Parts: sequence; structure tokens; C-alpha cells
Amino acid sequence: MFYVFFSLLILQRITELAIAKRNEKWMIDRGGIEHGREHYRFIVALHTLFLLSLLFEVMMFEREISVLWYLLIPILIITQMIRYWALMSLGPYWNTKIIIVPNDIVVSKGPYQYLKHPNYIIVAVEILIIPLLFQAYVTALIFTLLNIVMMTVRIPTEEKALQKYTNYHEAFNSKSRFVPRR
Repeated sequence: MFYVFFSLLILQRITELAIAKRNEKWMIDRGGIEHGREHYRFIVALHTLFLLSLLFEVMMFEREISVLWYLLIPILIITQMIRYWALMSLGPYWNTKIIIVPNDIVVSKGPYQYLKHPNYIIVAVEILIIPLLFQAYVTALIFTLLNIVMMTVRIPTEEKALQKYTNYHEAFNSKSRFVPRR
């Protein structure tokens, strides 16, 4: 079961990277500016090493699915539903990088009407739940802590960029949908 799950996880990540690359081109063509370039490679490394650590720990220690699978799988399914809700809500603005199109819309629909950064919460839950599902406790602990550290850099960088180039503060506080400022 683990290898099927792991293969699907890899396929999901590759698909998301392809979508992000397409969206990156679209945003750059519209004048998008990338922020956080200096820490992006660490995010890529964190996610790559997370997958390798998960695979290694499960294989090396012959981990089986957790007896709590009946609780963990529904949590994982809900996180995936919210993940795709966030992705679809952002549409072409969704990306793995921080790219801001100056004076463009601030998406405040979908989960973004309730939270500023729902995708980061989803990723944090995944980094904890996926290893726990297969009893990879070392991976769950180490990468949850590393992700927390990474988010202390990532989220402020994104907040600063959004506030500098958009009406982000107004959009989030009023919870209304904005049209592009011209």
C-alpha cells in the first residue's frame, strides 16, 4: 500500500510543479515580480528530503500502515480537498514561488476568505500526517520542525511582497473581492 500511496504523492507533486511553471510564465508575462528567491531552494530541498526521508524510513524499518489509519486517512482526504480548493481559488495566481503581479487582484475567495495562507497550513498537516500514517515518526518530527522554521521565513516574505505591490491589507480585512487596479 505504501508504494502505491508514495507513487501517487510523487505524481501529485510533479503535476503541481508543471502547473506552477505554467502559472509562473503567465504571471511573469503580466509583469510579475519574484520574491524570496534566496530561500526557495531551501523549500525545494525540504520537500525533496521529506519524500526521501519518508521512503527511507518506511523501507529501512519496514514500517506498516498505522493502526490509526481510520483517523489519519480522513484528515488527509480533507487536507487534499482544501489543497485543491485553494489551488482552484487562486487559479493562474497559484504558484510554488512568491510571484506578485503589481496592482493586480488579491484573491480573497475560497479558503482565502477565511485564512491568509491556507496552503501552508495544508502542507504542515501533510508533513505531519503522511509520515504518521506509515509510522515514520522520525520523518514526521524532523520535517514538521524544519517546516515550521521555513515558514518563519516564507510567510513574512510573502506578506511583505503582497503589502508592497497590492491592496492586500484592504482585501484581507474587508473580505471582499477586488478587481484589478489600473
